[in-house]
Amino acid sequence: MSWIFYIDLYQIHWPPGSFGSKKVPLEETMRALTDLKSQGKIRAVGVSNFSRSQLEDVATYGKIHSLQPPYSLFWRKVETDAMPYCLENNITLLAYSSMAQGLLTGKFGPDHTFAKGDHRFRNKLFQPENYERVQKALEKLRPIAKANTITLGQLALAWIISRPGICAIAGARNAEQAVQNAAAGNVHLSEQDLAAVNDIGKTVTDPLDDDPIMWSW
Repeated sequence: MSWIFYIDLYQIHWPPGSFGSKKVPLEETMRALTDLKSQGKIRAVGVSNFSRSQLEDVATYGKIHSLQPPYSLFWRKVETDAMPYCLENNITLLAYSSMAQGLLTGKFGPDHTFAKGDHRFRNKLFQPENYERVQKALEKLRPIAKANTITLGQLALAWIISRPGICAIAGARNAEQAVQNAAAGNVHLSEQDLAAVNDIGKTVTDPLDDDPIMWSW
């Protein structure tokens, strides 16, 4: 018996040069990735954290199958930048931080403090000027989740995957959380609930500045 091994999706994690990293030419990287695909070692090529202009640039060197951006009810920069381009060009969006690093589960209360070494304190959504709006939005989301007999996290995931061309990456620290996250795939929210959730999310996102980076490094 012979076995064939391959990687389903191989992604460029950040645009070259991000955060002081070495700026390897995109042409060189894409040549390597398309060679791997032609050899059957990978099945698809993706990018992560690329803007629309960066997507357009990298696409001149080869076919891009997916974009992995930070995207959640509380962080929606991609909607006005890369998302339209992806929908037009049949590029799947793989939303990461789809529960806003745990914020959308409701587990962080108004007075939460982070343990030493927890990098989430650098997330802009956890900054005081935004965190208060987050807490108010969560209070408005809770009745919708309760009416649908689901958790806040499942509500957030159901909203994400209801949108065309989008999949959600959901973190889990144990088997129970993984099962809960997977159950969101069976949640069907009404158009009224989807619209309400969407509007509540905008109370957090509309006041944010235009910087697409979610962290203050």
